[in-house]
Amino acid sequence: MSLVRWDPFGEMMSLREAMNRMLGESFGPPFGRQWWGSEVGVMVPIDMYEKGDKLVITATIPGMKAEDVQITITGNTLQIKGEFKSEREEEEGSMHFQERRYGAFQRSISLPRDVDTDKVEATSENGILRLEIPKTEEAMPKQIAVKAK
Repeated sequence: MSLVRWDPFGEMMSLREAMNRMLGESFGPPFGRQWWGSEVGVMVPIDMYEKGDKLVITATIPGMKAEDVQITITGNTLQIKGEFKSEREEEEGSMHFQERRYGAFQRSISLPRDVDTDKVEATSENGILRLEIPKTEEAMPKQIAVKAK
């Protein structure tokens, strides 16, 4: 009888595959294969970080024109909407494979309370939407002078 080396990570992969299968077959969307499909639209990745005296939000929107993006702020909720349109004009012929997604998207994110939503600047360059939102005066650090006695 020969010894077989046990790989604990191999078992973890099996568990992950079993969980994916179970969730996909038991509940259907949004857990199944349609999670990234047309049923939920197109996923637009967003980054949000602080840089100095402002909050910066970037979203990847390749091939989208600036005038096709709608940005709204209601209270402290930022909403970005748009639609990726297919470049393919004629529907004749057969598609070998299609990895790019087309269709409408909508992302909503909560903004921190310490930003001035009346002074948002939005730009789009090379497929990256960039929003810069200044922090309020109250959010800025204050220097306190130390007096000698």
